[in-house]
Amino acid sequence: MSPARARRPAAHVPGRARAGEQAQARHTDTRRTFPPLPPRARPSTAFALTWWGNAWVDALEDTALDPARLARGRAYADRGHVDAITVTPGRVVAYVHGSRPRPYRAELRLRTLPDEAWERFLDTAVSRPDHMASLLDKDVPHALAATADLLPAVDDLTPECTCPDRAHPCKHAAALCYQTARLIDEDPFVLFLLRGRGEQELLADLTRRHATHTAREQQESRAEASGPDLDSRPARDVFAQDAARLPALPPEFPPPAHPERPPSYPQAPGAPDPLALDLLATEAAARAHALLTTGVDPLAGFTPWQDAVRLAAAHPGSGLTAATRTLYASLARGTGRTPGDLARAVAAWRQGGFAGLGVLEEEWDPPAGPFDRARPALLATGHPEFRPRRNRLSTPSLQLRLGRDGRWYGYESDPGREDWWPRGEPSPDPVAALDSLLGLT
Repeated sequence: MSPARARRPAAHVPGRARAGEQAQARHTDTRRTFPPLPPRARPSTAFALTWWGNAWVDALEDTALDPARLARGRAYADRGHVDAITVTPGRVVAYVHGSRPRPYRAELRLRTLPDEAWERFLDTAVSRPDHMASLLDKDVPHALAATADLLPAVDDLTPECTCPDRAHPCKHAAALCYQTARLIDEDPFVLFLLRGRGEQELLADLTRRHATHTAREQQESRAEASGPDLDSRPARDVFAQDAARLPALPPEFPPPAHPERPPSYPQAPGAPDPLALDLLATEAAARAHALLTTGVDPLAGFTPWQDAVRLAAAHPGSGLTAATRTLYASLARGTGRTPGDLARAVAAWRQGGFAGLGVLEEEWDPPAGPFDRARPALLATGHPEFRPRRNRLSTPSLQLRLGRDGRWYGYESDPGREDWWPRGEPSPDPVAALDSLLGLT
């Protein structure tokens, strides 16, 4: 283990120990989202312990034009005012809480390295075993970093923020930069991603180059020891012999216990609504998890309207908040219905699920038996006389509908209007369904 890694505390970034596995499960090779870092226990200490982490902080502090804003940004970072951080090639994005209730969207830009710089970096790494060992230990030798100018120089970091302060940087962007230093300090592959290459891509490229480099050295060593290679066996025979000695493939990874939450999606000009993206990603993850674990897509038979009702019913707020009003309007427009139609359908879905929606939208002729016995049962308990029509029993303001699942569903309307809304809990007993409608149970 290198000295830089040996002197670093095991839990240098608070919160990573308890959320590390979850955060690692929520990134692709070119997008990583880290959960918010909690406040620092000792704000007076340095933000970074490694030389590359300190180089990142130096690039920020040497560029800053206003030391006072820099100090406030450091205080924001110390107190944990920075939300989840998303890192992509050339960009770091997060919401930062300031003095106002609504957070600001801060961003740092860093130029990505050209392919020729990465070629120099990779060739230098595979040429020395100690460099390879350091990278696998998440350590960056000075000489290796210098081959590709990995660390930012003065004016290499470009901060942006949605706050009205035009300082360079403002306190929100400075807070994001300090928190990013903590991430880079713990894992230099975050810096590599900022410069344009993800961890998986880098490690795969290093593995290929290392294998090629090792094979070439072995071939040259054999050639020097025994002269020209006179092996004339066909290549397919050599490969078949090697394949027989290869170990069996490892077993497949077990599916996760539940679908993961998607990363946060920052608001950006011209980009889709973050709420819609979050909803779409969450739904896709849940369907994929169900298909992976059961082999069945639970929504495969749904029509677009049924799926829209299900989505709206699963969202809290009943259409009363600004976010749910926007959601209802979007789903209604996409299915050719009105927000009122959707609200009524959501009430039916919350009353009885898929079967409840069918009761709302379908009239049918039930067979003799339970339907014929319902009216006498209601009269016997003192309820008013109901008029039958197909699968419905009605008074001027109350209605019971028999579903195809054998349950009775309560509906209510203002007298003299045909504006029926689902109410109460469905039940196989019409008397119990009516009592629930009237609030007697």
